[in-house]
Amino acid sequence: MTEPGVIDRRIRDVQLWAARAGLRGEPTVRLFEEFCHRLLAAGVPLWRGFAGVQTLHPQWGGYSLTWWRDRDAVEPVLRQRGEDYDRDLRDSPFGGLMQAMRDPDRNLETPLRVRRRLSAPEAQLDFPVLERLAEAGATDYVADLVAFGIRGDPSRGTGMGYAFATDRPNGFSDDDLRLIGAVVPTVSLAIMADTGYAIAAGLLTAYLGEDAGRRVHAGAIERGSVESLRAVLWYADTRGFTSIADMTPGLDLIEMLNDIFEVLTAALRPRGGHVLKFMGDGMLAIFPVDAAREDVICGGALDAAIEAMDGIGRLIAARRRGGKPAAAVDLALHLGEVLYGNVGAVDRLDFTVIGPAVNEVARIETLCEPLGRNVLVSATFAAALGDGGGRLERLGAHPLRGLRETREIYGLQL
Repeated sequence: MTEPGVIDRRIRDVQLWAARAGLRGEPTVRLFEEFCHRLLAAGVPLWRGFAGVQTLHPQWGGYSLTWWRDRDAVEPVLRQRGEDYDRDLRDSPFGGLMQAMRDPDRNLETPLRVRRRLSAPEAQLDFPVLERLAEAGATDYVADLVAFGIRGDPSRGTGMGYAFATDRPNGFSDDDLRLIGAVVPTVSLAIMADTGYAIAAGLLTAYLGEDAGRRVHAGAIERGSVESLRAVLWYADTRGFTSIADMTPGLDLIEMLNDIFEVLTAALRPRGGHVLKFMGDGMLAIFPVDAAREDVICGGALDAAIEAMDGIGRLIAARRRGGKPAAAVDLALHLGEVLYGNVGAVDRLDFTVIGPAVNEVARIETLCEPLGRNVLVSATFAAALGDGGGRLERLGAHPLRGLRETREIYGLQL
């Protein structure tokens, strides 16, 4: 038993460190590694430390951090949403703790904790992870869950889950467990400072796009705050969508659009394209242009368009084999100057591009069906591309709605 007053001082030291680390915005991985070191320094016989947090992101359900004494490093893991992640949670000690946390009748003063002895004769290995830890030499295990918000606030994540294991023959002492229980709430606040920042960044990227999300997160939030930008504009639209929507159940329609948008976006990602918005069954993206590399960026945008159309062709065939609705996509590329930034009302803004070039690329796309092509590009784009490797052919001058003069249009060589 630690002498009176010592354990309280150790608790205060760890809490003070955690509060200062949170105020500094210490990155979560570094903070958790230091936390494990401080537990060791406070006399806790830590062999393995684990922290997990759920987050708000359309792709990632949460992430975990694992520290091992013999490796003395934190291993971070992102967990993708899906059945595997949900099953792993249900089959872990945290499944029951999370269920208890959601209980509206739960006494909020009651700690959310699971304690298991892992060595005979008191071993209780009722979760798969406990069996693995016991086989590796652990003797004792404790898991704590710290809720964010009164009942858990999704905007902050559900909460922080911690698990600590020791290989000391007689396991954790009462003082060890008291210290851990006393400090994890403050450590959770420190981690939440970084987690909240990461959640905001992830959501902005998911809903505004990587570049726009980064700009907004960095403080580009004032209405009318725009900059002039030269960019390749990519405008895609689903052909015949209205008639398909009229005959297709809503959820099936959403599935088809998700499939289409994933194929289109996958072609953009490796080539520096940024999706600005999905507009019903359409999509607007940009490739910011550096004047010194204009031909390279235009070439990458055309490569993306070709890859996307090939992917859409495979998607149509696969969906039709499965008896699902399928649709072709028309795509236009244009090069021009746009204004890029915040536009809208004082309480509802959109980070987007505006200007004649945006209108022009949308008008070019409407020529795809009458010209019998899925990809059309403007003369400006074709000129910047150069010969384009012989991939483009001139399709003549055509009127565009709202524009006084006809425009030269090019398509992919057939």
